[in-house]
Amino acid sequence: VQLQASGGGLVQPGGSLGLSCEVSGIIFSISAMGWYRQPPGKQRELVATISRDGNTNYTDSVKGRFTISRDNAKKAVYLEMNSLKSDDTAVYYCHAEVQRYPIVAVRDFWGQGTQVTVSS
Repeated sequence: VQLQASGGGLVQPGGSLGLSCEVSGIIFSISAMGWYRQPPGKQRELVATISRDGNTNYTDSVKGRFTISRDNAKKAVYLEMNSLKSDDTAVYYCHAEVQRYPIVAVRDFWGQGTQVTVSS
């Protein structure tokens, strides 16, 4: 199973950016998907998660600015980021809970990370 993230880059404060992540490989089902980030010099933290049914959860600092969504048919998760601040600068990682076969347990898989830099 591989998670391929894309869409990072440099954006000015107040700008917008979108991230995408597609899951590939042997997949029976995908449960929760999400985005995490690791700011410079800090630990990885949760940004947003979305269940298979579309229930979402956001960390307080991004509520009202970020929107997570998913396309189950494409096995993809997205993060729309608006009103970006310098504090949003981080490496963003996508995450998925994947069951590869019907009889095996769900496992966590991570993307390679994509850099988001908010700076003027």
